[in-house]
Amino acid sequence: MLEFPRWKYALIVLVILLSAWFALPNIFPSDPSVQITPNRGFAIDDALVSRVNASLKQVGVTPKSLDKDTDSLLVRVPSLDAQTKANDALRADLGDDFTVALNLASTVPDWMSGSGARPMVKGLDLQGGVHFVMQVDQKAALDKRIDAYAEDMRVTLRDKRVRYESVERRPDNSILVTLAAGEDAEKARAALLGSATAAATVAGTGASGMTYDINGNQIVVTLPESELLQITGDAIEQNIATLRNRVNELGVAEPIIQRQGADRVVVQLPGVQDTAAAKRLIGATATLEFHSVVEGNAQDALASGNVPPEARIYYQRELGPDGKPIPVLLSKRVLASGDQMVTASVGTDQNGLPAVDITLNNAAGQRMFDFTSANVGKLMSVVYIERIPQVTIVDGKEVRTTKVSEDALAPTRIAGVFGKNFQTTGLEKTEAENLAKLLRAGSLAAPMEIIEERVVGPSLGAENVERGTKAVMYSFIFALAFFLIYYRMFGLITCLALLLNLLMVVAVMSVFGATMTLPGFAGLALSIGMSVDANVLINERIREELRAGVPPQAAIATGYDKASGTIFDSNMTALLAGVALFAFGTGPLKGFAITMIVGILTSVFTAVTVSRGIATLIYGGRRKIKSVAI
Repeated sequence: MLEFPRWKYALIVLVILLSAWFALPNIFPSDPSVQITPNRGFAIDDALVSRVNASLKQVGVTPKSLDKDTDSLLVRVPSLDAQTKANDALRADLGDDFTVALNLASTVPDWMSGSGARPMVKGLDLQGGVHFVMQVDQKAALDKRIDAYAEDMRVTLRDKRVRYESVERRPDNSILVTLAAGEDAEKARAALLGSATAAATVAGTGASGMTYDINGNQIVVTLPESELLQITGDAIEQNIATLRNRVNELGVAEPIIQRQGADRVVVQLPGVQDTAAAKRLIGATATLEFHSVVEGNAQDALASGNVPPEARIYYQRELGPDGKPIPVLLSKRVLASGDQMVTASVGTDQNGLPAVDITLNNAAGQRMFDFTSANVGKLMSVVYIERIPQVTIVDGKEVRTTKVSEDALAPTRIAGVFGKNFQTTGLEKTEAENLAKLLRAGSLAAPMEIIEERVVGPSLGAENVERGTKAVMYSFIFALAFFLIYYRMFGLITCLALLLNLLMVVAVMSVFGATMTLPGFAGLALSIGMSVDANVLINERIREELRAGVPPQAAIATGYDKASGTIFDSNMTALLAGVALFAFGTGPLKGFAITMIVGILTSVFTAVTVSRGIATLIYGGRRKIKSVAI
């Protein structure tokens, strides 16, 4: 008999309601907008709002609204042309004081978005987004590593009480250690070799492979060519991994981060809502360095130029009473740095002020423990280093430079011994959050500069959206027309199942934040075709049972029962292909695979369950059925 459990009807109704609710935000079009985010030293205030209104008035743009919060100002405009005019005018007027970026502002009501309903994310080819090409300074990575080796050698010789005149890096990337007169070169060599081996063991990297050649009172430390190549080669790979972690902090769906040539990285963030935040987080190279404070008067050293050889002058972030930066003498030796962080999180200090809780790796933690054990009561400072990309207009052309900001936090006294786990304070709340994100994502192995930056506006994808939507619509209409003509009543049942299938695909992709790309439209059209296949199998099976003389109700039940196994088998093969595309593909292939996988799963549900429920409603309650309209 033709029967269908009531709980399945309840399930179908629930699926329809949820699908309609979560697909509904897609009917709300986004407002073209320009997002303004202040750089350090500037804020979102009424003066900025007046300045923005004046700039827009000069170019004849009337904004729909100006949405102001503590972090940014969102200027909503009526059209894409107005967005372009507003963007050009505001960039020219605000200069480097503010970050100006194109954006799309959601118009979904708060009461709807508050329940988790949000529009489907569109890819870079449909909605626009952020495109960066970044240059990796591999020479800087090499310099940083060798300078660190040289500083470790100085510390080792001092700890072993071996007098030396200098430890210098030579142009061929070797290190020349010049000992004081009368020192035992063999003893110094053994100390350096033992320290390098121990450090490599703590770090878990094995022996470094350095050679130590004695020439009189000098020791020449040479790095093998293989290690030099590995340092420069690993720098770009570590940077790519770090960028991926930073993008994950943004919550970007389907980012494209790939190597281009020997020293470049391409970053594409499709569907990014806050392009200004993406620019700051991707372009920033902020990190921390911990230095001990060198005794002496920094003001006198600055005035006379007599800076101790082991020290360097930094300036504190906080200005003095006279409004001028306060100099401080810090040791050149780096006790720990951002690339030695294991994890970092935002917390509060004992006074309830923002702080960053930091955990170091074993090697850095041991170094910090040794230093604090011997220097309780002395001063230590944290240096906050940030490389800020800047764009200036020279002779009508954009000139890209990088400003390096190195600010020391106010020195604090070492109250007790600590090692891997400790806390740094003195940051504002926003700075603490951004720094924790960057440290959590990892420090860059080498500085990177943005040499190409494009904020792809939505107008570029408008034609793609129109054509893709039209293609899916026509494929859907052709399928519906065929079923209505060829299968009559069961064609109508199939049409209802296909409509629900399309609604479910949109809802699922919206809920999980999957990115719809141009290939995704192809996957959507393909899923409609595969849903058609499933319904054809069912309808033809029912027709075969009717031809064999089976009663109509029994023919319908048998048709669904016998066709279901075949549908599951055929769709499982396609599902495995989609999973393989998603697992091993990149970029557009993933967009196609996601839509295809979701479409297959929903089409099986609508073909096997929904259409059977509708058929049971129509034919299940009748006692005598002479024929079925199929």
